[in-house]
Amino acid sequence: MAHRNDPAVIRRLLTVRGRWAVVGLSNNPRRAAVGVSRFLLDRLGMEIVPVSLKGDDVHGQTGYQTLAEIPGGIDVVDCFVNSTRVGAVVDQAIAVGAKAVWLQLGVIDESAAERARAAGLDVVMDACPVIEAPQCGL
Repeated sequence: MAHRNDPAVIRRLLTVRGRWAVVGLSNNPRRAAVGVSRFLLDRLGMEIVPVSLKGDDVHGQTGYQTLAEIPGGIDVVDCFVNSTRVGAVVDQAIAVGAKAVWLQLGVIDESAAERARAAGLDVVMDACPVIEAPQCGL
């Protein structure tokens, strides 16, 4: 069955302060992750944790190479990776006990979304917080 985003889940994830691991966040200003993570940090008051292949520090936040390296809990894993690679990130999110996964615009993996739901995670797919926030009155 095709995943359908639940507006109530989107609203809760965007309004309840949380810790977002942003996978694919580097210091490359041409990447959408830079602006979206800044929006999460500055406009929505979320804590962000950058995750990238190099483990870059971004926006003054310590970066990591994998979700497993991040100390403490993760509320949302925000995925800025190719659809063909996002399944592995979702599996890591499940393994570290994240509460939700958010797959960005154009990032679609139905089987990964199903695995996450089956593990009890909230799932948002093919959506962007910057676009969804105004629809929630934020």
